[in-house]
Amino acid sequence: MNVRRYPAFICVHLPSVSICGKNTTGGFAAMNHLHALALLLLAFSLVSCSSGTGEKDERESFNKGWLFARFGAMPDGSTKGEPAGLEAADLADTSWRKLDLPHDWGIEGPFRDGLPGSTGKLPWTGIGWYRKHFTVSSNDKGMHFFVDFDGAMSHAKAWLNGKYIGEWPYGYASFRLEMTPHIRFDGDNVLAVRLDNPPNSSRWYPGGGIYRNVWIVKTAPVHVAHNGLFVTTPAVTTESALVRISTEIDNQSDVPADLTVLAEIVDPQGNAGGTIPSRPETTVQVPAGATGKAVIDVTITPPLLWDISSPNLYQVRVSLRQNDRVIDSRQTTFGIRAALFTPFNGLLLNGSRVQIHGVCNHHDLGPLGTAVNVRALERQIE
Repeated sequence: MNVRRYPAFICVHLPSVSICGKNTTGGFAAMNHLHALALLLLAFSLVSCSSGTGEKDERESFNKGWLFARFGAMPDGSTKGEPAGLEAADLADTSWRKLDLPHDWGIEGPFRDGLPGSTGKLPWTGIGWYRKHFTVSSNDKGMHFFVDFDGAMSHAKAWLNGKYIGEWPYGYASFRLEMTPHIRFDGDNVLAVRLDNPPNSSRWYPGGGIYRNVWIVKTAPVHVAHNGLFVTTPAVTTESALVRISTEIDNQSDVPADLTVLAEIVDPQGNAGGTIPSRPETTVQVPAGATGKAVIDVTITPPLLWDISSPNLYQVRVSLRQNDRVIDSRQTTFGIRAALFTPFNGLLLNGSRVQIHGVCNHHDLGPLGTAVNVRALERQIE
């Protein structure tokens, strides 16, 4: 399967099938919304895989208490100069606007006749700076700290306490930056983020700002890598299924790590054990400063298959144990299903033909702009 993610729409290309289109009606014409949602989910997971993002109690929302200022192209059509040094920790920023994320500066308007209709005649171009003050306890010395951005429009550059920590040019994809080397324990920390939306950089309304959620993540030096838990089901029948659990492990310490990796699978009814082997495990040594991989294969007999009418989901939790102590864990859900594309019968899901419908939807939420809102996303599907 080849998935191409475009800023305003998504095309899924599969053997003998192509799902692609524009969102011109704002809805799913002549399509049952539940059926459409199930097929969309299927299209992105036909290889029967799942990437884990659920983390231990170390991932917290970083959305509250930001400061914001605009420069460059301003909403009224004027231009405001961007002074140097806006990343500095000691910058006097008390006059900056206070807000919480997610935030889209473009939807705030005003509409202007001189702006292109293709982007809603809204003032989404320009430069935006965000700053956040926060503290970290000295009790957390030795831990590693990251900031995860679900989406920032666009070309984000970030500094912590005046020190550059990285950038990400693409506004539609999530990214992670490490803050550890520049953390000030028991003192004021300042995370500064610069975004730049240049003119003529979009043919549709992309929004502007940190328009999705932001998270602060704390980990031990040895931990499951970011998006490092991946589950596949390479062999599936109604009688048995092979579940392959792959875990990438980062060792950011200066010594090798000898680990036991344990997996616990829970079936759709919430039961562990039974037809599921009890806590399969493996061992792995990860060199200092390197990334290792552990693979656990589990056979489930018989499996509860994922289908459009019965979307059964299993859960798996992977734990890292070092010196008889759990140092990190991740969990994710996955479905067990057999998907096959044929030249004459199209998609066969668990042996039965399924008619695929395509849909394409821009990421903005109409009058709400691009600032992510879960209920508004649900409403679009409904």
